[in-house]
Amino acid sequence: MLNRAAEAIRAHLFALRDEEYAAFQSRLMPTVDPKTVIGVRVPLLRSYARELSGTEASARFLRELPHAYYEENCLHGLLIAAMRGYEQTVDALQTFLPYLDNWAACDILHPRAFSRRPEPLPAQLHAWLQSDRPYTVRFALNMLMSLYLDEAFRPEYAEWAAQVRSEEYYVNMMVAWYFATALAKRYEEILPYFTERRLPVWTHNKGIQKAIESRRITPEQKEQLRALKLRAAEEKLTE
Repeated sequence: MLNRAAEAIRAHLFALRDEEYAAFQSRLMPTVDPKTVIGVRVPLLRSYARELSGTEASARFLRELPHAYYEENCLHGLLIAAMRGYEQTVDALQTFLPYLDNWAACDILHPRAFSRRPEPLPAQLHAWLQSDRPYTVRFALNMLMSLYLDEAFRPEYAEWAAQVRSEEYYVNMMVAWYFATALAKRYEEILPYFTERRLPVWTHNKGIQKAIESRRITPEQKEQLRALKLRAAEEKLTE
């Protein structure tokens, strides 16, 4: 049975419901039961999270796991993202990440406490990359991509991403997205992952596809990447 705060929050989410949007959002998340999607637009969720952040109702809601609805998971993530303390944020994530079951609720998570890249964060991300929970791994990859491809980049971080092995589509897609973004930002340093075929075949090809779609990749670079794409016969040889 829900505590009163969680009950009131759920009622408020249903008051914001847009059934057409729920149908649209459900089509984007094939791993999620449509019956668990209320249909609340993200700007409204963000606004509600700002209203709740730091309140006793928020604290009580965060203790109510697992949640029954997709938007409750999104709201939970947004409330964690608003936390200021690093340790508080990590503790909250350790509790919450195992309950994530879709890419959208995972990708909405961008903790404020991580924005300045605290010294212990890379080691924590590396630990999450070893998880057997696919969306814990996806979250860690997203943080590496968002926070550590500019001045804070270290070659070992790309190696961590390259070492991820999974049967999960949404994990492999995030690895490909990481390397496509890395090519756009650090082309010469990341190119050897493709010329030396250090990635699984699907990730290799998907990373090239996503990079070629990027406006941040030059025409000359796109031509070079097209030549590196593995064909069907080559795929069999590398499997």
